[in-house]
Amino acid sequence: MMTALGLMSGTSMDGIDAALLRTDGETVMELGPATTIEYTAVERNVVRRATEAAMTFRQRPNDIPPEIANAENLVTSAHARVVEKLLDSNYAGDWDVEIIGFHGQTILHRPEEGWTWQIGNGRALAKSLGVTVVDDFRSADMSAGGQGAPLAPLYHQALVRSLEPRDTEPIAVVNIGGIANVTWVSPDGRLLAFDIGPGNGLLDDWMSERCGQPSDWNGETAARGRASDSALEIMKQHEYLSALPPKSLDRHDFTLEAVNGLSAEDGAATLTRFTAHAIAASQAYFPAPVGRWLVCGGGRHNPALMAELAAIIRAPLTAVEDVGWRGDTIEAEAFGLLAVASMRGLPLSFPTTTGVPQPMGGGQVHYFER
Repeated sequence: MMTALGLMSGTSMDGIDAALLRTDGETVMELGPATTIEYTAVERNVVRRATEAAMTFRQRPNDIPPEIANAENLVTSAHARVVEKLLDSNYAGDWDVEIIGFHGQTILHRPEEGWTWQIGNGRALAKSLGVTVVDDFRSADMSAGGQGAPLAPLYHQALVRSLEPRDTEPIAVVNIGGIANVTWVSPDGRLLAFDIGPGNGLLDDWMSERCGQPSDWNGETAARGRASDSALEIMKQHEYLSALPPKSLDRHDFTLEAVNGLSAEDGAATLTRFTAHAIAASQAYFPAPVGRWLVCGGGRHNPALMAELAAIIRAPLTAVEDVGWRGDTIEAEAFGLLAVASMRGLPLSFPTTTGVPQPMGGGQVHYFER
């Protein structure tokens, strides 16, 4: 067992989660304190500009454009700040961190072209914090022919394995971040995982453009609107939704084109219903029906989205807090576990999670010698 600190900044670009845990890279012995810092509006715009700049490249350039270099420095220093905040808290005194799992900030993901781009300097972070850091979790998988995402299923499997009493039917763990992804876990631990489609990303973009706010707080805008059936039908025809898993997405693979003529309220209602439809439609690819859905990620805080899901999902659906998990920091916890798995040479991804031909390790280790 190692004491790990996991870090995650998702495609919602809302902030950074940090979480402590004790793990051997396969099981979770104990969860420790966790915290979050939100990006400021200025920081979020810096990251967003880096994402826009990255979209112009067909491969990662040797000379990094200044917009992306600036964002990488910001992301690295912000991650150092959240670690210091967590370790300086009154609750972290007994947690002597041995390793940090640093996902970084995804600015572009092109699995069809075999590459992905996460910014953040793991070597600089290790030097700044005085702790060994593992980063670059996706490259080995993609070099071997995998999608490079999603990577949290190994952690979802560990959490499901720890449930008591054990479920006798499969469980679906759905994470609703900027992108929504799902992990199907059978009672005997078999996995299937894939990116579903838009999570909060499209709705956040809509709210930013139309209302000048980063998200639809409490689903209030969608609740005042009426979903457009015609726009929904257009969005449901997106080829990604009918593609067989394993599959993964870039945040910008879906656009707002279908809802551009709608009011702010009707557009929010339509996008909320579309996210719910995409999540429900993912059931068609499960090897067997699930007994229940467990929801994590920021989307579970949106009552309008949760109500839409509950109306169309054909199984009980609850936030993960109902089984004692922490819905806001699961992905950060996951990268703490993956860091330890990487150090031990264990697989991080599998044919049924990323489409890699065989179980694949990964991660780049930046040692800090005490």
